[in-house]
Amino acid sequence: MMKHRRHFSAILCFVLAGMGMAQTQSVAQETSPQFKRLDRNRDGKLTDDEFSGPLFRRIDTNKDGVVSAEEDQAFTRRAGRGPAAAVTTSVQAELDLPYAGTDNPRQTLDLYLPKTRQDDKPLPVVVFIHGGGWQNGDKRGGYRTISPLVESGQYIGVSVGYRLSGEAIWPAQIHDCKAAIRWLRGNAKRYNLDPDKIGVTGTSAGGHLVAMLGTAGDVSELEGTLGNHLSHSSSVSCVVDQYGPTDLLSMGGWHDDANSPESKLVGGTLQENKKAARNASPISYVSKNDPPFLIIHGTADPVVPFDQSEQLHEAFSKAGVESMLVPVQGGGHGRFSSPEVAKRMQQFFDKHLLSKEVTISSDPIPQRSNNSK
Repeated sequence: MMKHRRHFSAILCFVLAGMGMAQTQSVAQETSPQFKRLDRNRDGKLTDDEFSGPLFRRIDTNKDGVVSAEEDQAFTRRAGRGPAAAVTTSVQAELDLPYAGTDNPRQTLDLYLPKTRQDDKPLPVVVFIHGGGWQNGDKRGGYRTISPLVESGQYIGVSVGYRLSGEAIWPAQIHDCKAAIRWLRGNAKRYNLDPDKIGVTGTSAGGHLVAMLGTAGDVSELEGTLGNHLSHSSSVSCVVDQYGPTDLLSMGGWHDDANSPESKLVGGTLQENKKAARNASPISYVSKNDPPFLIIHGTADPVVPFDQSEQLHEAFSKAGVESMLVPVQGGGHGRFSSPEVAKRMQQFFDKHLLSKEVTISSDPIPQRSNNSK
């Protein structure tokens, strides 16, 4: 019981990042997977005996000491994890395209094409990879992040699904992501995309996976054998890592427990499976050949310590890799309030994928509200 109480406040933020949550009439369907897991007596509510901490008090809006199904769903909506955003009329969506040569719905991607392109040249691609603690999440939520780029007519957008840790442990997740990148290159002519200009971004666990794509693009043992495009490279041109774990063994605290998302990812408690944890850590693969990185992280993140991004940035600096760390001052685990975050991301992609001469500020971005995850 104490383990559930200790973990839930931090884990719920992490594992829900990027999730799409459909609204239904059934209370059981309205509640999040984490609610259902912790509601051990199946009475449709959670008390502080089942979990406790700051997040409990945030969700319990009427302060009656109980989190109801309605409060759980309301919190999910407030956190921006409702149904996927509607695709605008200026964008053509091709959804659920299989990239791994399987019929597994997790091994599919969504492709977003501008109906009006700036020119007839192949367009660069920005790939989004969702978060969710490698346990939950859905690629549908990626459209919100990449839609401004696609609507500009200058980019093709992609949102990638991957197998979660409940289905397959590491390195299945990076095998999937690499297979998706190879699929894009294998279908470059079909969609008139530029195979030499593929940028990636992701949040939380997705930030971890895009960081892995950036640092382990040349690591053959993480390549996998999925899909029909094995002759193509899985390397990427640039990376925007948004508050992703980078060194699993140094996260500390509850992350070392057997029930943590990181331990579930590698198939065992981190400190008892150090080889696997290092294998799943982007910092393990930093080299001078890595592509440019933009790292964005809230300084008050209660889930993934800000130090994780500082460590990665320092490793890049020592290796001579172009890297910029942008702190969001007072920001939590995502849900950043300032539009400056999206602005700098677009400037980064414009610089490295469109070859525009832009100056990207590394100044900290203030968090303007308390609506962080």
